Amino acid sequence: MMQNQEEETLAGEEGAHWISVSDLMAGLMMVFLLVAVVFMVIVQKESERMREVAEVYLDLREALYKDLMNEFETDLPRWGAQLTPDLVITFQDSGVLFELGSARLRPAFEAIMADFFPRYVRVITSERYREDIEEVRIEGHTSSDWTNARNANEAYINNMRLSQERTRSSLEYVISLDQVSHEQAWLKRNLTANGLSSSHPILNADGSENPELSRRVEFRVRTDADSRIRTLLESHRRPLQAGQ
Repeated sequence: MMQNQEEETLAGEEGAHWISVSDLMAGLMMVFLLVAVVFMVIVQKESERMREVAEVYLDLREALYKDLMNEFETDLPRWGAQLTPDLVITFQDSGVLFELGSARLRPAFEAIMADFFPRYVRVITSERYREDIEEVRIEGHTSSDWTNARNANEAYINNMRLSQERTRSSLEYVISLDQVSHEQAWLKRNLTANGLSSSHPILNADGSENPELSRRVEFRVRTDADSRIRTLLESHRRPLQAGQ
């Protein structure tokens, strides 16, 4: 009789033990579920913010492209230039830009810049765009050719030096124009010059380099949407890394 009572007591204790363990496991599962839900909400909010920034960027880019095209559409052909939807204006008539192997602007290119740049600045510094533009980059590009270069590396380095000198001389010329003197502070904060040598050549249909078109000067606009998206991605990446 007493043995049966003892067995019942032990069974009851074991049952109580298993009930408490199951309660603990259920509680832990609820905690993990809550953490997962919170994490999903955070990810969804970050995704929505990135989508909003991307939409603003696309709207801004489209509007700026239209305004630049309205301003320069009739001029681009006679300048030997083109404007792409990613806000890059390319001057590709190498016979107009610089003397061969020189960083000095030809008079014809100076005349084009004197016409183009003040109007360009007027558009991009308008109230609609000026606070959203992070950088206006003057890029200088060359072909891979270099007379008497001993090898491809020497040609690349010589062209790098030349492209950098050309972008600096282009920047020096346009920023000194009287028509943009009222925007000197904004230009010094946002205008940069970058020589890229032959790192981004223009290719023919068969994949070979087109030396004439590769020798070019580009004006490229970057908006602060790029940095906003990078900031969002970095803030989203840090919690992930902390949880690993």
